Amino acid sequence: MNKPVLVIMAAGMGSRYGGLKQIDPVDEYGHIIMDFSMYDAKRAGFEKVIFIIKKENEESFKEAVGERISSYMDVSYAFQEISNIPEGYEVPEGRTKPWGTAHAVLSCIDQVDGPFAVINADDYYGAEAFRLIYDYLESHPDDDKYRYTMVGYYLGNTVTDNGHVARGICAVNEKGELTDIHERTRIEKRGDGIAYTEDDGNTWIPVPENAIVSMNMWGFTKSILSEIRDRFPAFLDRGLKENPMKCEYFLPAVVDDLLREGKATAAVLESADKWYGVTYKEDKPVVMEAVKRMKEDGLYPEHLWEEK
Repeated sequence: MNKPVLVIMAAGMGSRYGGLKQIDPVDEYGHIIMDFSMYDAKRAGFEKVIFIIKKENEESFKEAVGERISSYMDVSYAFQEISNIPEGYEVPEGRTKPWGTAHAVLSCIDQVDGPFAVINADDYYGAEAFRLIYDYLESHPDDDKYRYTMVGYYLGNTVTDNGHVARGICAVNEKGELTDIHERTRIEKRGDGIAYTEDDGNTWIPVPENAIVSMNMWGFTKSILSEIRDRFPAFLDRGLKENPMKCEYFLPAVVDDLLREGKATAAVLESADKWYGVTYKEDKPVVMEAVKRMKEDGLYPEHLWEEK
């Protein structure tokens, strides 16, 4: 079996934050959130990283990230292009929004030939998560079913004080396997608790702080790529009718379909680490303080790659 590779979804421009937030430093040495993810991934055993980016960001991304990381890991690029849709379909006039996380992952179909982990570029996951997912990918090839995995976080560890977030809320069975996942696109702190809304805030549904949520840290065999490709037309048939400007092909939705059809399992690897991310510009000082504290606690060296 080929060694697991790391796939990082970095095509988003960060509309809520403003600017290319994936290359915004979070410490005085110019490290970005991805540096910590890749440092943790390298320590866990990953040797190759594939960055999914927009073609127009290629030069600035390579300059800020890729050229530096290529000294420590094998680096390649895949491009998420809105025009990359099946033959016979057209991008609706005026649509600029990308097609979502499943579409992003599909863009690296020609570069993945074994198990792989997928993460967001602008989320901090913690060292434990990379160890858990690498070890699982190394030891669980497909058999009579696709053997996938995800790292689950406690919802209370993944919300921000500065606005709403999108999370996949998970149901887990007694075997520790995912049975259900619902993408909630507007979750936020409300008074003493956490709740989500699906009608622009008219009604709010509370969610326990210890609910397991997906932060888009998935582990797959390459089988997921052909499933995403083959299911894309059905998504477009529905989405272009219902919401042509904003419909998104979510990675968790593909996994959910495969679970319901009995074609796959997804082991949930629970992490008690606190998530950090820059969803809003007001989050940045919080992340910088957390990075400083983790360095003081010895979780990371002051200069990441120089001391690797």
